[in-house]
Amino acid sequence: MKKIAALSFLVFLCSCRFFDGQVPNEEELLQKRLKEINWNEVSKYPSIAECDAIIEKEMKKECFFAQMVLLIQQKLDLDTIGLLYPEMDTIQFKVTVFSNATLKFEPQIPADGADFTRIKVDSIIRARLVDFPKIEPAQKEGVPVTTQFILPVILDVRK
Repeated sequence: MKKIAALSFLVFLCSCRFFDGQVPNEEELLQKRLKEINWNEVSKYPSIAECDAIIEKEMKKECFFAQMVLLIQQKLDLDTIGLLYPEMDTIQFKVTVFSNATLKFEPQIPADGADFTRIKVDSIIRARLVDFPKIEPAQKEGVPVTTQFILPVILDVRK
């Protein structure tokens, strides 16, 4: 019994060396992790219900952009922009998906047209681009973030 107690004491004494290691500094760990993060790219792109089944990141991104263009085209096809302004066959949209899942559309109408035309087209577009389906915002390290991108939308002028 004395041998077991002595052996246990020796093991206990030797094991104390394992607890002497320095605890890493919290600030140093944070700075190291911040340097590892690529701040120019999201870890998960925004998503729409039609694209939820896709797992691969790039394919999901392409699906999201294609669905957004399709939704915008469908909403604008209900209006007469193509008939009123046949010279406008494509409109660039700056789309902002906020971290709270709200959307903002900013049509990038060329400045070479009359201001009245730009204002009228802009108001028609803003009136049509409402009631979009739920969109999941992009994520960076698991935290929802705001993203912005440009979508070219081709208008249907055959009406």
